[in-house]
Amino acid sequence: MYEELTMTTMIFRGLLLVFCTVLLSSGPASADNAPHEIAGIALGSQVDSYPDIIRSNFLKEVVVSDWHGFRNGVISYGSCRYNGQILKIDMKYEDKSKDFYNTLLGKFRERFGEPDSWAGDSFGVMLIWKWQFVDSENNKISLALQHNSKNTDETLGNMIKFSLPEKIEEERRCFVDLCRQHHQETDEQRREELKKTDWSFLIPR
Repeated sequence: MYEELTMTTMIFRGLLLVFCTVLLSSGPASADNAPHEIAGIALGSQVDSYPDIIRSNFLKEVVVSDWHGFRNGVISYGSCRYNGQILKIDMKYEDKSKDFYNTLLGKFRERFGEPDSWAGDSFGVMLIWKWQFVDSENNKISLALQHNSKNTDETLGNMIKFSLPEKIEEERRCFVDLCRQHHQETDEQRREELKKTDWSFLIPR
């Protein structure tokens, strides 16, 4: 009986050792092999370390949340001609219901009159009414009130989109010109160097 228990214990310990070995071998890769770099750009490094990179899109974004009746929102501002100036505001209402959308639409109509255009679909999934304005400084302003009940490609619930479309287009052109200028200032030899590659650039390391 004692010998049987000893044999059973030895078998159990052997199985436990095998299990632990398999478990440890299937865990995270060794820290010595953890990659940090791809295409010559390293995670955690300072973006200023790469002078060949143009460091901004033509609009930069910041996010707000739990903001005066809104779940969250994205504030877009210029980085070129209208540097730091807010050009677009997309805000998602806390209340996602269609009833709330209808209440909002009524209040918008009271405040701004009938919408200028409809941009929703014919199935009642996306409800989008738009207004267009010109302010005292001759800036065109676009305002859209949106309700989305099913389309997962868009924000579900209620949303307002508010922008200065002409200034956004001017900002885009300014950024394109900046990119073109940057490209011209980078000499041909340097551009050719940046095109060169090998496996050290293509595989994370």
